[in-house]
Amino acid sequence: MKTDLLYGKNGISLDLPEDALLIEPTNLPKLENDKEAIRQALRNPIGSEPLKESVKSTDTVSIVISDITRPTPNHILVPLLIEELNHVPLENFVIINGTGTHRDQTKEEFVQMLGSWVVDNIRIINNQCHDKNTLVNLGKSKFGCDVYLNKDYVESDFRIVTGFIEPHFFAGFSGGPKGIMPGIAGIETIMTFHNARMIGDPLSTWGNMENNPVQDMTREINAMCKPDFMLNVTLNREKEITNVFAGELYQAHDEGCAYAKDHAMFRCDKRFDVVIASNSGYPLDQNLYQAVKGMSAAHKIVKEGGAIIVASECSDGLPDHGNYAKIFDMAESPQDLLDMINNPEFKMFDQWQVQKQAVIQVWADVYVYSTLSDEQITNTMLKPTHDIEQTLEELKEKHGDSMTVAVLPLGPLTIPYVEEKVNS
Repeated sequence: MKTDLLYGKNGISLDLPEDALLIEPTNLPKLENDKEAIRQALRNPIGSEPLKESVKSTDTVSIVISDITRPTPNHILVPLLIEELNHVPLENFVIINGTGTHRDQTKEEFVQMLGSWVVDNIRIINNQCHDKNTLVNLGKSKFGCDVYLNKDYVESDFRIVTGFIEPHFFAGFSGGPKGIMPGIAGIETIMTFHNARMIGDPLSTWGNMENNPVQDMTREINAMCKPDFMLNVTLNREKEITNVFAGELYQAHDEGCAYAKDHAMFRCDKRFDVVIASNSGYPLDQNLYQAVKGMSAAHKIVKEGGAIIVASECSDGLPDHGNYAKIFDMAESPQDLLDMINNPEFKMFDQWQVQKQAVIQVWADVYVYSTLSDEQITNTMLKPTHDIEQTLEELKEKHGDSMTVAVLPLGPLTIPYVEEKVNS
């Protein structure tokens, strides 16, 4: 069976067993005229007044965007927002790049993300989660930390958050309030949001919004300095816009999540010996840190003691910034990592991604097909593969000729699940 996986910008083709189960979301066509659909959504929003009527010409306007690791079509959304608000002087706008704990974007990357006109005419800043001079303390969260958000955002007269909605491996769904928290939050707030207890909660998982502590915290913090307007979209495998959700933050996001759930969740009758997953291709598969999402999607349906093979280009390395790679040097095994991270005295940013990865590695072997060196992969306790088809053949020695295989060509754009009485 010939199958194409999203990988980097060009994809890869595999010849897989005929009885492998192909798991993909409903293949939705792109909107015929996505720009007009966005304009109509801004003028007829969910649960709020039309955007233009909500903003005075004297208002300062902040527009929060997702960073370069997300395929949000900022180059379409942001110019249309500015066009709709053409009564507001350009100098009154600020675009805030929601980096969370990720690295800053360069001017060239902003041109790639937003287009030359926006970069040349609008003030753009990267969120600086470690610099308290650029943050405002809004008080205490019920989850036990001080709440810091970006100062330019807090002090603007009208706040807009953009993004795209897909299942998320611990927040339930991306988009909506996640653009603000953790996108433009301070490190202390982000650390609580990602602590071992929050990430380890069984309700902090793909597609779940009910009593999910991660989603609850992001919504609580948004309410402390709420965006006045949300503009989110859903995307297909070609990263084309399939629907638009605009208006009041919670109502519009809930509608978008329900839409995404209908098309992205896939029920399986059983678990599989081997699950092959992409990491949704570029831009999500730029580094191994982000590839944990593809592993996590596969984890939902792989048997205990089985194998996951994730294809993620990792053109940006592990990456070099942050603590992701360093944390693996602090323990001898995935279980040791979990024990260390679950110790309340251990606190290091990026621990949440290592925690998610280690949970998967305790359950199943994980192989990585990428441009990384074998040493880089083994240093993160993973197994390198240079030939996915050959690795499948080798796995037959363990699982036998009746080995069952499932494939997620779009990676975490599809979330498979098995209805079981016990959590896994």
